[in-house]
Amino acid sequence: MQLAPLAPARMPAEAPSPKTNVHLRRALPADVDALTRLERLVFSADRISRRSFRKLVVSPSASLVLAEDEAGTLIGYGALLFRKGTGLARLYSLAVSPEASGRGVGRLLLSRAEQDAFEAGRIALRLEVREDNHRAIELYKASGYRPIGRYLDYYADHMPALRFEKVLKGEKRIETGVPYYEQTTDFTCGPSCLMMAMARDVPGFVFDPVTEIRLWREATTIFMMSGPGGCDPYGLAVAAHDFGLAAEIHVSEAGDLFLDSVRSTEKQKVMTLAQEDFRRRAEASGIPVLVRPFTLDDLSGHLKAGGTAIVLISGYHMFDKKVPHWVLAHGDDGSHIVIHDPWVADERGETISDAANLPIPYETFDRIARFGKVGLRAAVFLKKRGGTEATA
Repeated sequence: MQLAPLAPARMPAEAPSPKTNVHLRRALPADVDALTRLERLVFSADRISRRSFRKLVVSPSASLVLAEDEAGTLIGYGALLFRKGTGLARLYSLAVSPEASGRGVGRLLLSRAEQDAFEAGRIALRLEVREDNHRAIELYKASGYRPIGRYLDYYADHMPALRFEKVLKGEKRIETGVPYYEQTTDFTCGPSCLMMAMARDVPGFVFDPVTEIRLWREATTIFMMSGPGGCDPYGLAVAAHDFGLAAEIHVSEAGDLFLDSVRSTEKQKVMTLAQEDFRRRAEASGIPVLVRPFTLDDLSGHLKAGGTAIVLISGYHMFDKKVPHWVLAHGDDGSHIVIHDPWVADERGETISDAANLPIPYETFDRIARFGKVGLRAAVFLKKRGGTEATA
């Protein structure tokens, strides 16, 4: 894998931790022998080889951080890998010398790994841990990691591995006043995003699952994949206009959308008619339409002016499913687009805190804000409409 060089860590190369009196620094080729000795001391099997350590130290798709005591002796390390083409990072290995146990070295290294992953543009950090490594499991749980799976026969001695994940949000926080709403069905991400925008910018609007379904009925393409239809940007814009918001449509291509998501000619015909109706209604309502891919500058400028935007993304980069998915962009902190993702993966242990106010690095957002083989780019830019009350 290849990745652009990591952004410099905020922590200086040899900064001491005031709580543990431990120094953290980047690994160098000269550290390989010490790393190999520590690996043999800590692990009895599934060890990283000396050759692998040599590669990790110089790899642009990895981060290897060392922990040293006051005498400069290596007492731990954290190895991080970056998955190319996604917003994910993986904690490859975390090791602490038995002599340093109980000093908070593991927690310090884990925190540094999260920092490096976030600064490298990663949305989430994942890891595997032996099912019988109770101390490490408690550390991960206490640090906010949630279980997402289990691998049978994962280690050399056939021990299963537990998989954990943590959504990374960094240290900066931005507050835009847009409340969060979790979609109540698998197919109402678009309406849920619209409801979140309306909850702040339409006087008197209140979250309601009945309204969620109503908005879906008013904006759906009728069919998509094997289940109920997703929402069309024109349909969402018309619904937003009818409920009292000013809307602007951005699409990278003209004409009908998502037709390749169904095979039935009859269903495609119905989708075509539904979308033609949306386009006519958008034109009749005077909703601007820009047929070109929106840029990050377009979106950033709109958000900084106080607007919000319902943006189409690929679900693969968010929850490993190749489906179109709408999220609400509502903030910009200068290096991240801040979103509310209405989908909360309850079956994986996610909570609202995992889906609300997610800071997505510019480069990562630019990559995921498209869908399908053609790379469809679609968004509905929303803002308050002066003196307008909700018409619902």
